[in-house]
Amino acid sequence: MDGLPPELRRWAVAAIFTTLALASLDTAIANIALPAIAADLHVSAADVVWVVNVYQIALVATLLPLGALGEIVGHERIYLGGLLLFTLASLGCAFAWSLPSLTAARALQGLGASGIMSVNAALVRFVYPTRMMGRGFGHNALVVGTAMTLGPTIASAVLAVGNWPWLFAINLPFGVIAIVIGLKTLPRTPREGHAFDFLSAALTASCLGLFIIGIGSAAHGAPPALVVDELVGAVLLGWFLTRRNAGHPAPMLPIDLFQRPMFALSAATSVCSFSVQGLAMVALPFYFEDVLMRSQVETGFFMTPWPLVVAMMAPIGGRLSDRFPVGILGGLGLALLGVGMALLATLPADPGTANIVWRTVVCGIGFGFFQTPNLRALMSSAPPHRSGSASSIVATARLTGQTLGAALAALCFALGGHNGATVALALGAGFAGLGSLMSFLRLAVAPSRT
Repeated sequence: MDGLPPELRRWAVAAIFTTLALASLDTAIANIALPAIAADLHVSAADVVWVVNVYQIALVATLLPLGALGEIVGHERIYLGGLLLFTLASLGCAFAWSLPSLTAARALQGLGASGIMSVNAALVRFVYPTRMMGRGFGHNALVVGTAMTLGPTIASAVLAVGNWPWLFAINLPFGVIAIVIGLKTLPRTPREGHAFDFLSAALTASCLGLFIIGIGSAAHGAPPALVVDELVGAVLLGWFLTRRNAGHPAPMLPIDLFQRPMFALSAATSVCSFSVQGLAMVALPFYFEDVLMRSQVETGFFMTPWPLVVAMMAPIGGRLSDRFPVGILGGLGLALLGVGMALLATLPADPGTANIVWRTVVCGIGFGFFQTPNLRALMSSAPPHRSGSASSIVATARLTGQTLGAALAALCFALGGHNGATVALALGAGFAGLGSLMSFLRLAVAPSRT
């Protein structure tokens, strides 16, 4: 069956996008709550950062194993199981009495979010008919962009009238509603007959977790020997995983999908684009406040147009991806993003507000124009029975790119001093140009729409 009937599709989409909004909002609001959590639990700023780090590590490390498990037991089961765990862990976060208890609850919440994120795109693929797939992914990106835009505002509003546990408690009613709707409406996706490889799952989680820890260590100025050990350990685990999965019909590290040029180029393009986003989101606040001498309130205002315009452009890009080659759409979008980053890096010494805002709008238009067509290309270039692994690669590429971008921004600050933010923005323009080139290369390997 090509997608769900329209009436059933509306309810399934409501469950999927409500859950996606919860996971996206939680990522955005947790950072805002860190100072309040540190003060309430009487811990240092360095220690409270683990509230964010452990969530990210648990999320990234388990994306590929849960995506592979979804192909065996059904994507809807992984999604609902992840949502249930995320909701219960949110309750645990709200009642946490110490940093260790909160950290443990956040690790479980990250695992639940991984269940949601790992099969999100796969479910969208089975809910929408093929002719509307681009529109479905556009709505998906719209939800993420809107949640990321409103996250800091919602967090600030909640903290203005209550304490930080309420930031996690508000997930409960929405999670329960989404579970009830999802149980009745989510499609039963195809099942594969092979068994789940627990050893490969452990190798995959260790490899990705160690890789993220290594990048984070580099960003926080850890001793070089420790960073090298962590990254080399991740490479060795990846090598063992590749050897173990050789010849497997559905390898957990999806080597079979990366042998498809369209999939490989789309994944690499995605890492480049989200590296640009990671560079920009770390560098711009320092650029606005330390270089341009603007206030924190003004900085928040200048940062808002980017995700807001991305959210507005996502449905437009989705509709266009149903009609035009993704190589052209993605290439033009990333070229425009690169131009926007270069324009920000070359701002005059005392720019006016409008002069700053229109440059961030250019970045948002470029990123939004690229994001949905690229997501469509990633998912449509994988066969339906490998949708779970393709979906988990979507999330893995996004989080890897953002983490890499943040680490590179920290390196720019360490090497460039006062000009570090400007160097990071220029580096982001270079990454966008590289991503644009790889996007146009997709025209050579797939002249058709997908």
